[in-house]
Amino acid sequence: MTSQTASDWNNRYVQGDTPWDNNLPDSQLQRVLTEFELRPSRVLELGCGTGTNAVFLAQQGFAVTAMDIAPLAIAKAQSRAQAAGVAIDFSAGDILECPAPAEPFPLVFDRGVYHCVRRVSAEGFCRKVADATAPGGLYFTVAGNANEAEAAAEGPPRVTAEELCREFSPLFDLVLLREARFDPVEINGKLDQPLCWAALWRRKTVGSSGG
Repeated sequence: MTSQTASDWNNRYVQGDTPWDNNLPDSQLQRVLTEFELRPSRVLELGCGTGTNAVFLAQQGFAVTAMDIAPLAIAKAQSRAQAAGVAIDFSAGDILECPAPAEPFPLVFDRGVYHCVRRVSAEGFCRKVADATAPGGLYFTVAGNANEAEAAAEGPPRVTAEELCREFSPLFDLVLLREARFDPVEINGKLDQPLCWAALWRRKTVGSSGG
């Protein structure tokens, strides 16, 4: 998926080196669900980690499919869902290698996947997301922001607004691009809230440019 292999990502879960995993539903996701009055539907989460957001979405009434490249993350996510009493379709896999779903989703979400995978293939990632998103459906990503003044070397990868728009606009129409902060994470023993982009896109319909 990135310069790191599935084994590399899995080892980070083995070692507990997962600063992004704060066990709380993402605040930007919650904000968008409320702001755009997104009603329960089928949703695909890419890079679900230990399942915090997937479980949250299921508790809101969404029919959740969730995947992650790290098998241990998926095992933890399955345990979390079982403890919460919700049914979620989990799978381990690499987004760049997975086939398109038979039935695209009205909503696709990722926090922190796009900004990693684009370093390998931005075009490939955007195409995979487009294939997974129903025409007229929504894709929401939370990604590292290159406007961060003093970014920690260990912080999330960062992208510019121009890169976001250039990479997604062939297949999606921009609905929202907001500068915000990631939820608090621990970096080098200190709590930090790196700058992020909250970007909501609508999949172009058949007949529009990009296809």
